[in-house]
Amino acid sequence: METRTDAAVASAAAVRPDSLSPSRASDFMQCPLLYRFRVIDKLPEKPSEAATRGTLVHAVLERLFDAPAAERTAPRAKALVPGQWDRLREARPELAELFADDAEGERLTRWLADAERLVERWFTLEDPTRLEPAERELFVQAELESGLKLRGIIDRVDVAPTGEVRIVDYKTGKAPRPEYTEGALFQMKFYALVVWRLKGLLPRRLQLVYLGSGDVITYDPEPADLERVERKLLALWEAIVAATESGDWRPRPTKLCGWCDHQAVCPEFGGTPPPYPLPVRAPASAVGEQGRMGPG
Repeated sequence: METRTDAAVASAAAVRPDSLSPSRASDFMQCPLLYRFRVIDKLPEKPSEAATRGTLVHAVLERLFDAPAAERTAPRAKALVPGQWDRLREARPELAELFADDAEGERLTRWLADAERLVERWFTLEDPTRLEPAERELFVQAELESGLKLRGIIDRVDVAPTGEVRIVDYKTGKAPRPEYTEGALFQMKFYALVVWRLKGLLPRRLQLVYLGSGDVITYDPEPADLERVERKLLALWEAIVAATESGDWRPRPTKLCGWCDHQAVCPEFGGTPPPYPLPVRAPASAVGEQGRMGPG
Protein backbone atom coordinates (compact mmCIF):
# COMPACT_ATOMS: atom_id res chain seq x y z
CA MET A 1 0.00 0.00 0.00
CA GLU A 2 1.33 3.45 -0.91
CA THR A 3 2.02 5.86 1.93
CA ARG A 4 2.42 9.60 1.67
CA THR A 5 5.44 11.40 3.05
CA ASP A 6 5.13 13.90 5.88
CA ALA A 7 5.84 16.66 3.35
CA ALA A 8 3.00 15.47 1.11
CA VAL A 9 0.60 15.35 4.05
CA ALA A 10 1.64 18.85 5.14
CA SER A 11 1.22 20.13 1.57
CA ALA A 12 -2.27 18.65 1.33
CA ALA A 13 -3.27 20.24 4.65
CA ALA A 14 -1.75 23.67 4.01
CA VAL A 15 -3.95 26.47 2.73
CA ARG A 16 -3.17 30.03 1.72
CA PRO A 17 -4.00 32.68 4.32
CA ASP A 18 -7.35 34.29 3.56
CA SER A 19 -7.87 36.66 6.49
CA LEU A 20 -6.04 38.69 9.09
CA SER A 21 -6.49 38.87 12.86
CA PRO A 22 -4.71 41.15 15.34
CA SER A 23 -2.57 38.26 16.61
CA ARG A 24 -1.48 37.11 13.17
CA ALA A 25 -0.83 40.69 12.04
CA SER A 26 1.39 41.14 15.10
CA ASP A 27 3.15 37.84 14.32
CA PHE A 28 4.07 39.01 10.82
CA MET A 29 5.26 42.39 12.05
CA GLN A 30 7.35 40.68 14.73
CA CYS A 31 8.79 37.98 12.45
CA PRO A 32 7.51 36.87 9.02
CA LEU A 33 8.93 33.37 9.56
CA LEU A 34 6.99 33.04 12.81
CA TYR A 35 3.84 33.91 10.87
CA ARG A 36 4.63 31.15 8.38
CA PHE A 37 5.24 28.58 11.11
CA ARG A 38 1.94 29.40 12.82
CA VAL A 39 -0.39 30.05 9.87
CA ILE A 40 0.92 27.94 6.99
CA ASP A 41 2.94 25.13 8.60
CA LYS A 42 0.74 25.11 11.70
CA LEU A 43 3.62 23.88 13.83
CA PRO A 44 2.60 22.85 17.36
CA GLU A 45 3.57 25.05 20.29
CA LYS A 46 3.83 24.11 23.92
CA PRO A 47 1.26 25.73 26.22
CA SER A 48 2.69 28.29 28.62
CA GLU A 49 1.63 29.02 32.17
CA ALA A 50 1.27 32.75 31.47
CA ALA A 51 -0.87 32.39 28.35
CA THR A 52 -3.03 29.68 29.93
CA ARG A 53 -3.56 31.80 33.04
CA GLY A 54 -4.73 34.60 30.75
CA THR A 55 -7.22 32.27 29.08
CA LEU A 56 -8.47 31.14 32.48
CA VAL A 57 -8.94 34.68 33.80
CA HIS A 58 -10.77 35.69 30.63
CA ALA A 59 -13.13 32.72 31.04
CA VAL A 60 -13.88 33.67 34.65
CA LEU A 61 -14.62 37.31 33.81
CA GLU A 62 -16.87 36.25 30.95
CA ARG A 63 -18.82 33.76 33.09
CA LEU A 64 -19.24 36.21 35.96
CA PHE A 65 -21.71 38.22 33.88
CA ASP A 66 -24.03 35.21 33.77
CA ALA A 67 -24.92 36.09 37.38
CA PRO A 68 -27.37 38.87 38.32
CA ALA A 69 -25.66 42.25 38.82
CA ALA A 70 -25.88 42.19 42.61
CA GLU A 71 -24.12 38.81 42.74
CA ARG A 72 -21.10 39.83 40.69
CA THR A 73 -18.73 40.01 43.62
CA ALA A 74 -15.03 39.29 44.03
CA PRO A 75 -15.61 36.18 46.18
CA ARG A 76 -17.99 34.76 43.59
CA ALA A 77 -15.52 35.48 40.79
CA LYS A 78 -12.64 33.82 42.67
CA ALA A 79 -14.87 30.81 43.35
CA LEU A 80 -15.28 30.37 39.59
CA VAL A 81 -11.55 29.82 39.06
CA PRO A 82 -11.30 26.06 39.91
CA GLY A 83 -14.34 25.12 37.86
CA GLN A 84 -13.21 27.13 34.83
CA TRP A 85 -9.78 25.52 35.10
CA ASP A 86 -11.44 22.08 35.01
CA ARG A 87 -13.45 23.08 31.93
CA LEU A 88 -10.34 24.41 30.23
CA ARG A 89 -8.43 21.17 30.82
CA GLU A 90 -11.34 19.15 29.44
CA ALA A 91 -11.44 21.26 26.30
CA ARG A 92 -7.66 21.25 25.85
CA PRO A 93 -6.12 18.01 27.20
CA GLU A 94 -2.62 19.20 26.22
CA LEU A 95 -2.71 21.63 29.14
CA ALA A 96 -2.13 18.69 31.48
CA GLU A 97 1.56 18.81 30.59
CA LEU A 98 1.88 22.25 32.22
CA PHE A 99 1.96 20.69 35.67
CA ALA A 100 2.97 17.13 34.80
CA ASP A 101 6.07 17.38 36.99
CA ASP A 102 4.21 19.02 39.88
CA ALA A 103 3.55 15.86 41.88
CA GLU A 104 2.66 17.67 45.11
CA GLY A 105 0.53 20.25 43.34
CA GLU A 106 2.39 23.17 44.91
CA ARG A 107 3.09 24.96 41.64
CA LEU A 108 -0.48 24.50 40.48
CA THR A 109 -1.75 25.92 43.78
CA ARG A 110 0.41 29.02 43.38
CA TRP A 111 -0.64 29.37 39.75
CA LEU A 112 -4.35 29.23 40.62
CA ALA A 113 -3.79 31.72 43.44
CA ASP A 114 -2.15 34.09 40.95
CA ALA A 115 -5.21 33.78 38.72
CA GLU A 116 -7.47 34.55 41.68
CA ARG A 117 -5.43 37.66 42.49
CA LEU A 118 -5.76 38.91 38.92
CA VAL A 119 -9.51 38.35 39.03
CA GLU A 120 -9.76 40.15 42.36
CA ARG A 121 -7.76 43.12 41.08
CA TRP A 122 -10.28 43.63 38.30
CA PHE A 123 -12.81 44.73 40.91
CA THR A 124 -10.57 47.69 41.80
CA LEU A 125 -10.66 48.82 38.15
CA GLU A 126 -14.28 48.22 37.10
CA ASP A 127 -17.58 47.65 38.90
CA PRO A 128 -19.40 44.72 37.25
CA THR A 129 -22.57 45.46 39.20
CA ARG A 130 -22.92 48.60 37.08
CA LEU A 131 -22.13 46.92 33.75
CA GLU A 132 -24.41 45.03 31.39
CA PRO A 133 -22.25 44.04 28.43
CA ALA A 134 -23.97 43.93 25.07
CA GLU A 135 -21.53 41.23 23.95
CA ARG A 136 -18.89 38.99 25.49
CA GLU A 137 -16.23 37.06 23.57
CA LEU A 138 -17.73 38.43 20.37
CA PHE A 139 -16.41 37.08 17.06
CA VAL A 140 -16.37 39.81 14.42
CA GLN A 141 -15.41 39.70 10.76
CA ALA A 142 -15.56 42.32 8.05
CA GLU A 143 -14.45 42.36 4.43
CA LEU A 144 -12.83 45.56 3.22
CA GLU A 145 -13.40 47.00 -0.25
CA SER A 146 -10.05 45.51 -1.24
CA GLY A 147 -11.34 42.02 -0.44
CA LEU A 148 -9.19 41.64 2.67
CA LYS A 149 -11.06 39.93 5.50
CA LEU A 150 -10.38 41.14 9.04
CA ARG A 151 -11.49 39.03 11.98
CA GLY A 152 -11.06 38.80 15.72
CA ILE A 153 -12.66 38.09 19.08
CA ILE A 154 -13.53 41.06 21.30
CA ASP A 155 -13.54 40.42 25.06
CA ARG A 156 -16.41 42.76 25.83
CA VAL A 157 -18.63 45.29 24.08
CA ASP A 158 -20.53 47.85 26.16
CA VAL A 159 -23.30 49.95 24.64
CA ALA A 160 -24.45 53.10 26.43
CA PRO A 161 -28.18 53.99 26.57
CA THR A 162 -27.38 56.74 24.07
CA GLY A 163 -25.85 54.22 21.66
CA GLU A 164 -22.13 54.85 22.11
CA VAL A 165 -20.00 51.71 21.87
CA ARG A 166 -17.05 50.87 24.09
CA ILE A 167 -14.70 48.02 23.23
CA VAL A 168 -12.95 46.47 26.24
CA ASP A 169 -10.03 44.06 26.33
CA TYR A 170 -8.57 42.38 29.41
CA LYS A 171 -4.81 41.92 29.72
CA THR A 172 -3.33 39.81 32.48
CA GLY A 173 0.12 41.34 32.09
CA LYS A 174 1.39 44.77 33.08
CA ALA A 175 0.66 47.99 31.21
CA PRO A 176 3.40 49.03 28.77
CA ARG A 177 5.51 52.11 29.31
CA PRO A 178 4.04 55.25 27.70
CA GLU A 179 6.34 55.04 24.68
CA TYR A 180 4.93 51.60 23.87
CA THR A 181 1.26 52.44 24.30
CA GLU A 182 0.71 52.87 20.56
CA GLY A 183 1.76 49.29 19.93
CA ALA A 184 -0.57 48.07 22.67
CA LEU A 185 -3.49 49.95 21.10
CA PHE A 186 -2.96 48.35 17.68
CA GLN A 187 -5.21 45.41 18.55
CA MET A 188 -7.95 47.72 19.80
CA LYS A 189 -7.81 49.93 16.72
CA PHE A 190 -8.01 46.79 14.62
CA TYR A 191 -11.22 45.81 16.41
CA ALA A 192 -12.58 49.33 16.10
CA LEU A 193 -11.94 49.27 12.35
CA VAL A 194 -13.75 45.95 11.98
CA VAL A 195 -16.79 47.22 13.92
CA TRP A 196 -16.75 50.48 11.96
CA ARG A 197 -16.67 48.72 8.58
CA LEU A 198 -19.13 46.04 9.68
CA LYS A 199 -21.73 48.21 11.41
CA GLY A 200 -20.96 51.67 10.06
CA LEU A 201 -20.59 52.73 13.69
CA LEU A 202 -17.42 54.31 15.05
CA PRO A 203 -16.72 52.99 18.58
CA ARG A 204 -16.67 55.85 21.08
CA ARG A 205 -13.96 54.40 23.32
CA LEU A 206 -11.32 51.67 23.35
CA GLN A 207 -10.31 50.41 26.78
CA LEU A 208 -7.43 48.15 27.81
CA VAL A 209 -7.67 46.78 31.35
CA TYR A 210 -4.30 45.59 32.67
CA LEU A 211 -4.88 43.25 35.58
CA GLY A 212 -1.17 42.63 36.14
CA SER A 213 -0.44 46.23 37.09
CA GLY A 214 -3.90 47.60 37.87
CA ASP A 215 -3.89 50.14 35.03
CA VAL A 216 -6.55 51.14 32.53
CA ILE A 217 -5.63 52.69 29.18
CA THR A 218 -8.38 54.36 27.16
CA TYR A 219 -8.39 55.82 23.68
CA ASP A 220 -11.13 57.55 21.70
CA PRO A 221 -10.60 56.77 17.99
CA GLU A 222 -11.15 59.19 15.14
CA PRO A 223 -12.07 58.20 11.56
CA ALA A 224 -8.73 59.44 10.19
CA ASP A 225 -6.90 57.31 12.74
CA LEU A 226 -8.73 54.14 11.76
CA GLU A 227 -8.23 54.92 8.08
CA ARG A 228 -4.48 54.97 8.74
CA VAL A 229 -4.78 51.59 10.43
CA GLU A 230 -6.67 50.29 7.41
CA ARG A 231 -3.91 51.45 5.04
CA LYS A 232 -1.31 49.82 7.28
CA LEU A 233 -3.20 46.53 7.27
CA LEU A 234 -3.57 46.60 3.48
CA ALA A 235 0.18 47.11 3.09
CA LEU A 236 0.81 44.34 5.60
CA TRP A 237 -1.49 41.99 3.72
CA GLU A 238 0.26 42.75 0.42
CA ALA A 239 3.54 41.72 2.05
CA ILE A 240 1.95 38.51 3.39
CA VAL A 241 0.53 37.65 -0.05
CA ALA A 242 3.93 38.28 -1.67
CA ALA A 243 5.68 36.03 0.86
CA THR A 244 3.01 33.34 0.42
CA GLU A 245 3.49 33.31 -3.34
CA SER A 246 7.27 33.37 -3.27
CA GLY A 247 7.81 31.15 -0.22
CA ASP A 248 10.32 33.74 1.01
CA TRP A 249 9.68 34.16 4.74
CA ARG A 250 12.53 35.96 6.47
CA PRO A 251 13.26 35.61 10.18
CA ARG A 252 13.49 38.87 12.08
CA PRO A 253 15.68 38.34 15.16
CA THR A 254 14.70 40.23 18.32
CA LYS A 255 14.94 39.67 22.05
CA LEU A 256 11.59 37.86 21.76
CA CYS A 257 13.36 34.97 20.00
CA GLY A 258 14.28 33.60 23.42
CA TRP A 259 10.62 32.70 24.01
CA CYS A 260 9.98 31.20 20.58
CA ASP A 261 9.02 27.51 20.37
CA HIS A 262 10.47 27.16 16.87
CA GLN A 263 14.19 27.73 17.41
CA ALA A 264 14.95 24.16 16.26
CA VAL A 265 13.67 24.94 12.75
CA CYS A 266 14.77 28.58 12.57
CA PRO A 267 17.84 29.50 10.47
CA GLU A 268 18.84 32.09 13.07
CA PHE A 269 19.48 29.21 15.48
CA GLY A 270 21.04 26.84 12.96
CA GLY A 271 17.79 25.09 12.14
CA THR A 272 16.11 24.28 8.83
CA PRO A 273 12.44 25.11 8.24
CA PRO A 274 10.21 22.26 7.08
CA PRO A 275 9.61 21.97 3.31
CA TYR A 276 7.36 24.78 2.14
CA PRO A 277 3.92 23.18 1.72
CA LEU A 278 2.47 25.61 -0.85
CA PRO A 279 3.28 26.05 -4.55
CA VAL A 280 5.58 29.00 -5.20
CA ARG A 281 5.70 31.52 -8.00
CA ALA A 282 8.34 30.92 -10.67
CA PRO A 283 11.50 32.99 -10.01
CA ALA A 284 11.40 34.62 -13.45
CA SER A 285 7.84 35.72 -12.91
CA ALA A 286 8.75 37.04 -9.49
CA VAL A 287 11.56 39.14 -10.94
CA GLY A 288 9.28 40.53 -13.60
CA GLU A 289 6.55 41.45 -11.16
CA GLN A 290 9.02 43.06 -8.78
CA GLY A 291 10.34 45.12 -11.69
CA ARG A 292 6.85 46.36 -12.54
CA MET A 293 6.26 47.28 -8.92
CA GLY A 294 9.45 49.29 -8.71
CA PRO A 295 9.80 53.02 -9.37
CA GLY A 296 9.44 54.03 -12.98
